[in-house]
Amino acid sequence: MSRRAAALTAAVLLLVLATTLANRVLPGWAYPLCGLVTAGALVGLARWSGLRAAAIGLDRAHLRRAGLFGLAGLGVIALGFGIALVVPALRSFFHDGRMPDLAVSSVLWVALIRIPLGTVLLEEIAFRGVLPALLGGGDRWRWGPVLGASALFGLWHVLPSLALTHNAAVSAVFGSASLVLVSSVAVLAAAVAGVVLLWWRHTGRGVLAPALVHLATNSGGVLVAWYVLSSA
Repeated sequence: MSRRAAALTAAVLLLVLATTLANRVLPGWAYPLCGLVTAGALVGLARWSGLRAAAIGLDRAHLRRAGLFGLAGLGVIALGFGIALVVPALRSFFHDGRMPDLAVSSVLWVALIRIPLGTVLLEEIAFRGVLPALLGGGDRWRWGPVLGASALFGLWHVLPSLALTHNAAVSAVFGSASLVLVSSVAVLAAAVAGVVLLWWRHTGRGVLAPALVHLATNSGGVLVAWYVLSSA
């Protein structure tokens, strides 16, 4: 087995372990720590396999470009949330039973620490940086690695998708549909989102670009949901 293949196998096994620990074993406070450790280990595996920083989207030479593209995407997401807030019919879609409570400290913990470190950092390093490169893509767009990494990104969401029935938007669309159907659609949607985020990574020449879009979507969604629930 080549060093690249060994690193890919180890990376996938590491991610299986990480999602199991994060969703089934570790307490909530350890979620960001798990993300940080796993992301660091993945970067180490990539460099051990011989990949350059540019191949995994961490080239500082393109940091400014990646930041600008990421901020552009963040602005689009923010505009979408703003429109949703001023249209009464859309506000109900942000009713999310997964919100821990309405305490400001809890919301800030989720939006500013748990999601950025435990979710965004790890997922962008893994699925837009390391895995596409180990699959043969790197800093070049190749459909095989893009689809492979995106499929793995979809599967990564199997365990988190089991809580989606608490979301008002999901319930409105699927009604009393089985959890298996809801989970399958969520996995497919995540895979499609993975392709979009990989496009953002390649266009911006770095994982910072999709990371900012990802952060705006996830943390912004939490903040909007909290605002809607607290002002109801």
